[in-house]
Amino acid sequence: MNPSTARALKGPRSFAQRRLASPKLQFLKEFIKHPVMVGSIIPSSDRLIEKMLGPVDWASTSLFVEYGPGVGTFTRPILERMAPDATLLTIDTNADFTAYLKADIQDERLVAVTGSAADVEKIIAAHGFEKADYVLSGLPFSTLPTGVGDAIGAATARVIRTGGAFLVYQFSPKVRDFIAPHFERLDRGFEWWNVPPATLFWAWREEVIEA
Repeated sequence: MNPSTARALKGPRSFAQRRLASPKLQFLKEFIKHPVMVGSIIPSSDRLIEKMLGPVDWASTSLFVEYGPGVGTFTRPILERMAPDATLLTIDTNADFTAYLKADIQDERLVAVTGSAADVEKIIAAHGFEKADYVLSGLPFSTLPTGVGDAIGAATARVIRTGGAFLVYQFSPKVRDFIAPHFERLDRGFEWWNVPPATLFWAWREEVIEA
C-alpha cells in the first residue's frame, strides 16, 4: 500500500486528535488573525491574574462567566479556585479559541461557548442559570464597534446578582465609560507588571435602598 492510500484510509484527524499548539503560540496566531479583537500580543501576567481575582468570594460562587477567554490564561486559575460544583461559562466570538479550550481543558465545570458577550443573558439562560455571581472581561472595549461596548455593559449589569461584580482588565481606562453608568460602585486598580500595563476595574452590584 502506498503512503497516499494509507493516509486516505486513515482520514483527516479531528481538532482534538491533532497536537495542540502551545497557549502562547495559539494566542499569537489569533492575534495576527484578529488584532483588534484579541487586543494584546502577550497573555496576562500572573501578577495581574492574582490581583484581578483577589476580591472574588469563591465559596459563594455558583456561576462565573468569562468574556474573551482566549487560550485560557484566566480560565485555568479560575477553575483552580472554584468549588467542585460551580460552573465556569466562557463566551468568545472566536470559534478557534472556543475549540482550543474544549480540547485543552478537560474539566466538566467548564462550558465554552462561541457567541457575543452582549447576549450573555440568553446564553446563561440556555444553560439553566438566571444570574451570574461574577463576570470577568478582557475584551478591548475601546476598539469594539459603536454601541457594542454599551450593550455589553448594560447586559452584564442585568445578569450579575446583587453582591456580585464585573471584573475588567484593560489597557485603556476608557472602558470606565461603558461600565460606570450601570453599577452602584466602581473600584479601580493598576498593574505595572504586565505587558502592556493594565488598568483594573471591579464594578459591584449593590442593593439600592430607596428613601
